[in-house]
Amino acid sequence: MTSVSGPRLQRSSGLTQFILAPNPGPMSLDGTNSYLLRAPGHSSVVVVDPGPRDETHLNALAGTAAVELILVTHRHADHTAGSARLHELTGAPVRAAEPGHCHGGGVPLVHGEVIQAAGLEIVVLATPGHTSDSVCFHLPADGDHGSVLTGDTVLGRGTTVLDYPDGTLGDYMASLDRLEALGPATVLPAHGPVLPSLEAIARDYRTHREERLAQIRAALDRLGQDAAAGEVADAVYSDVEPSVRRAAELSVAAQLSYLRGGGSAGQAAPAGR
Repeated sequence: MTSVSGPRLQRSSGLTQFILAPNPGPMSLDGTNSYLLRAPGHSSVVVVDPGPRDETHLNALAGTAAVELILVTHRHADHTAGSARLHELTGAPVRAAEPGHCHGGGVPLVHGEVIQAAGLEIVVLATPGHTSDSVCFHLPADGDHGSVLTGDTVLGRGTTVLDYPDGTLGDYMASLDRLEALGPATVLPAHGPVLPSLEAIARDYRTHREERLAQIRAALDRLGQDAAAGEVADAVYSDVEPSVRRAAELSVAAQLSYLRGGGSAGQAAPAGR
């Protein structure tokens, strides 16, 4: 974590460590977990999600070892704002799914691509839903069941906001299926603590979404099928803090779009759901 004396490197799995960025908040929880990946004995590291443009944090990342590559899980500023500066500090290229977030000659990430860096095999998984450009990084050699850096697709605490209309519920449910298929891999989220068993967490996330959909269907039965997202949020998320009210409305909008047939890149919600 980031302590009163400055950033501190913490072990998160056999092949990963992280430094907690100093950007806590309602959406970022304790802050962004900026991960450092490398095989034992290897002299360089891969940084995932540099976090905010905070000089102390970025210098701590740059000072751990030679940075070979910088990866980002998605476009949000609490993951990307420091990436260009970390490139300046280290010379390492930055790669993301969106070309606009690539720097220093880094090329866009591609689903299924296997990156060889810092002595590791890193598999890129497209997992849209939180945002359209969200990706996860699978480390199959990290422990008995491997590990997955999940960005904001799966959090260490709470549930993920869908940044509608860029993020859609249909895409998100498909991404949960993709992650569940990886079995009991360790979950390395961008916010919150490390979790065991990705397959179990993905199932829990799907159950939560299905419960919310049921609540929204019930709200529409009371309010009318054309009710606006704000009205439905008042009914379904009446107990949320004002600081996350906008996020609740975005999630409702994504779920309404899904139920009305536009939630998965134009794919309708399953019949009878």
